[in-house]
Amino acid sequence: MKLYIENTIEDYESLFELPHEMREDYFRYTMMKPFEPMWRIINVPMKANQAGGYEVVMAATMLGYLNMHDTDLGQRGLDQLKQIDILSTAKETLLYCIACMGQAGLQVKADSLRLGTYLADPNKLAYTKGYTGFGGIPGYIQLIIYPNTYNIPRIPAIIAHEFHHNIRFSYFDWDHGNVTLAEYMIIEGLADSFASALYGEESLGPWVTSMDSEDLEYSIAVMQEARDIKGFAEVSSYMFGDDIARQQGYQPVGVSYAAGYAVGYHVVQAFLRNTKASIYDATILSAQEIMEGSRVFR
Repeated sequence: MKLYIENTIEDYESLFELPHEMREDYFRYTMMKPFEPMWRIINVPMKANQAGGYEVVMAATMLGYLNMHDTDLGQRGLDQLKQIDILSTAKETLLYCIACMGQAGLQVKADSLRLGTYLADPNKLAYTKGYTGFGGIPGYIQLIIYPNTYNIPRIPAIIAHEFHHNIRFSYFDWDHGNVTLAEYMIIEGLADSFASALYGEESLGPWVTSMDSEDLEYSIAVMQEARDIKGFAEVSSYMFGDDIARQQGYQPVGVSYAAGYAVGYHVVQAFLRNTKASIYDATILSAQEIMEGSRVFR
């Protein structure tokens, strides 16, 4: 499998030198071009047929990318990405992840793996401490980050998390319309458990670490009643929590930020402890097997 680390440092340097009226097309046709097959799979056109239509620039904005016209903020973030040599970190992390999975006989079912690092809007991603990622399509990973003292040390872990999605979805299909809450929790719990196995629990993001034990117990009780609910919009309310549900137009269900992520991690960790399985064993087990083996839900 060929590995490609997009040189988005040079891309952003070129972008910020352009007049504002040329930036959208540069972003669309140069910076997003390598990911066009990924966008196509999730039904995002590179350009809408009519003004104001849904397309890649709008999708990127919704995912939390920095506004490409915010030059000053963008330049400061770009300078930080240069200082930490993000491209080398990304490559080293992916090579390590590939090697670890390869030793367990697991691999991404794609001819190539492509990673791009993009600047985030720190305000839009305040809940996640300025960083997130997308790895739901095997062969493609995007890291979206506005670097800060919290997220810089956690970059390898978030890349590992997204890489695990690439592996998981090489063996299991993602059914957007019929995904259950249980399945979604296990998907995310496995990804964070892989990141934890490689880089330590302290490397995980706030979607796992910000919940105290009392809230976790309450959230487990809520998820127990709701775990068979189906549909991305429906389960997202439980996964992301009430505040984000309101922001994104989902129905609040009475849980804290990222409750589904925290519970999912707890379930997978319980499964690993109870069964003595490795994260690599668990990666190719069904959500039902992991839920039952965890003994979290009675």
